[in-house]
Amino acid sequence: MKFELVLFLYFWAAVANGNQAKIQLEADQPFQRVPVSQQASIECCYRCEEKLHFTWIMNVHTINRTTSLQIVNSSDKVTFKPIREANGVKCHELVLQNVQIEDTGLYQCFLNLTTPRIAIFTHGTFLQVYKPLQKTLDLSESVKNSIITAEGVLLLLCVLIPGTMLLCKSKRLKELDRKKGREEENIYEGLNLDDCNSTYHQIQRSHVQGPYQDVANCGDDIQLEKP
Repeated sequence: MKFELVLFLYFWAAVANGNQAKIQLEADQPFQRVPVSQQASIECCYRCEEKLHFTWIMNVHTINRTTSLQIVNSSDKVTFKPIREANGVKCHELVLQNVQIEDTGLYQCFLNLTTPRIAIFTHGTFLQVYKPLQKTLDLSESVKNSIITAEGVLLLLCVLIPGTMLLCKSKRLKELDRKKGREEENIYEGLNLDDCNSTYHQIQRSHVQGPYQDVANCGDDIQLEKP
């Protein structure tokens, strides 16, 4: 019966050829996303001087890309707020309590006048109901701030400790180089350059003369052995 009534409303809206300028639709909220078990509030607004009848329609798109139309009726879960008017704009509000996944769909107002005969659908609001992700760790803000502070301290230590070790190592290497230079200076400290030169010349002469002496300097007493 509901399906036939919705088809009749659509047919009425299609064949109505009255002056629709008497109903001016206002912009609706195109999309609304609400978590499961929360409250959703949907509005449809329009301008019309005459009193008209309205019906909330839920347009559901199924998995096989077909459309299912349902009339939204008042219940413990569904509430229709009284009409609100300001500056000539009239608004109807639909409130859904404790929404579930099956409440996802396009909600529209079906507006109709009996005299003259006018029927029109509002732009509508698509309501998406989703399940929020469950938190693995439910931490308070103070605990999160403490963790961030600890991470900052650890990061600072990871930067300072290797840098300090490199500086100490470089300092030790420089001290070893200076110590080695001082030891080399101490080796040559106290040496007389004149003594070193005379000793050097004696060594050179000994290498030049060798173990043999000049025959001319040996005197007359030396007899040469015949071959």
